[in-house]
Amino acid sequence: MVVEVPRWTNAKMEIATKDLLNPIKQDVKKGNLRYVANVFPHKGYIWNYGAIPQTWEDPAHKDKDTSCCGDNDPIDVCEIGSKVCSRGEVIKVKVLGILAMIDEGETDWKVIAINVEDPEAKDLHNIDDVKRLKPGYLEATIDWFRRYKVPDGKPENRFAFNDEFKDKDFAIKVIKDTHNFWKALISQTTNAGELN
Repeated sequence: MVVEVPRWTNAKMEIATKDLLNPIKQDVKKGNLRYVANVFPHKGYIWNYGAIPQTWEDPAHKDKDTSCCGDNDPIDVCEIGSKVCSRGEVIKVKVLGILAMIDEGETDWKVIAINVEDPEAKDLHNIDDVKRLKPGYLEATIDWFRRYKVPDGKPENRFAFNDEFKDKDFAIKVIKDTHNFWKALISQTTNAGELN
């Protein structure tokens, strides 16, 4: 994964898919730099947050499970290890599961993963291991994603699958699908729109 936002920070940084060479930049809305508010009891992002390169959530593809189209971005990752990473760092992660957030009518997948070099990685192999060994972490993740836009006057986000995380095998299938969408984008068999 490429780390866009280190844990505990608030600046809404992301891979700028419309800019040449796709640098990591702070998102801008209505001429203002974007930050996520601290939503009690959380301080900034509660994981190292980033994206998987060579993936794309196709806005023209309606997902059969969520009944929503993709959000036009690479697939997001929440890395749950103990180290606070640096912005722009590229780390190898082990996929554990996935959450299907519905953000303003679009499917916005959130992969749950751990840095393969983290001391806890040897004990975490699937989403059930996270539930068992890091109690409350997945519930905090749902709470964070549900409410992080509320201070900006937006409604709470919702989730597919009755707010449940799907397992590692499901996550890997979603990653493979979004990689195939990316391949179609790069080979120009899919309309890139404003993407560079």
